[in-house]
Amino acid sequence: MSDDSRPVHIIGAGPGGLATAAALRARGIRSVVLERSDAVGASWRGHYDRLRLHTTRRRSALPGLAIPRSCGRWVRRDDLVRYLEEYVRHHRLEVATGVEVGRIDRNDDGSWLLRANGGRELSSPVVVVATGHNHTPRVPDWPGRDSFAGELLHARSYRNPEPYAGRDVLVVGTGNTGTEIALDLAEGGAARVRLAVRTPPHIVRRSTLGWPAQATAVAVRRLPVRLVDGMARGLAKVSVPDLSRHGLPRPQTGLYTRVRQGAIPVQDTGFVKAVRRGLIEPVAAVDSFDGDEVRLADGTAITPDAVIAATGYRRGLEEMVGHLGVLDERGLPRARGRRTLPTAAGLYFTGYTNPISGMLRELAIDARRIARAVARTTTG
Repeated sequence: MSDDSRPVHIIGAGPGGLATAAALRARGIRSVVLERSDAVGASWRGHYDRLRLHTTRRRSALPGLAIPRSCGRWVRRDDLVRYLEEYVRHHRLEVATGVEVGRIDRNDDGSWLLRANGGRELSSPVVVVATGHNHTPRVPDWPGRDSFAGELLHARSYRNPEPYAGRDVLVVGTGNTGTEIALDLAEGGAARVRLAVRTPPHIVRRSTLGWPAQATAVAVRRLPVRLVDGMARGLAKVSVPDLSRHGLPRPQTGLYTRVRQGAIPVQDTGFVKAVRRGLIEPVAAVDSFDGDEVRLADGTAITPDAVIAATGYRRGLEEMVGHLGVLDERGLPRARGRRTLPTAAGLYFTGYTNPISGMLRELAIDARRIARAVARTTTG
């Protein structure tokens, strides 16, 4: 082993960071996980109450510990949080909470210097950044946004439909979060639920005759994009009703083409039925705000009591590592998983893609690969 006794530092105690710490420990490499909040799995704790994984329990487990069968096939948010807590205990991981790393620099000896809150400076031969795909809520800078007389919040702040009982709500965004929040509101007593659609999403059944959509995604992810697009188009026609007359036409761009652009299909957990019954009303994309009005791209205006923006997140890496030349024009790491840039050897990133095969599955794979790469560099 190298004579460098400093531990690997992992930034972020979500699934990616914890999985990497466990994989390193399995190879006899000490690591310390730095977490800015007061507990592991902070991002998951902040999600809405009804959230369940869209990936199966078996394919969502992290290295070295299965998710209990008692959690069911589609694991609830709270059960996943409990699993992450148990994961730390099971693998005896070192987690330091309340430590927020603001900037990473190079030391003269080629190692890394982490500048954290409270004036702390930590030195490490290897750093793994795992702050997550959903780091900083993003709300578009719509014209007139600050003048809106109603309630405007990001989906990160939504918990359950109780505060919206009897109210008119507009949900903006047609990803899995937006469609599930719209469904939650429709089933939970909102007087009216509209869903602003900029680009119609691909919708797939979560499972068909017991076969999960994730299993199909794993099987096809290495196939040519055009082939998968064609297969998905045919499957959609026989498994998902056409919602065009309800204001939600089938997408023109192929499913896998959209995935490669960063748009994951919506897994149907009741959304399609709610649209067909008129419980969720698709409308045009938001164009601007004007007092109590929300103006839509088709020229119409509506006056919802509340607007929930399920409009995604920024990775928030620019301040921490932007000066190192490791990010692309979108603010994403140029090298991810087991790869590092020659100019930034020993700086790894995990969890900055949204793969069709399932985020947790890919984080587990990345963790083992990163641990293998780190082991190669720390053995003589």
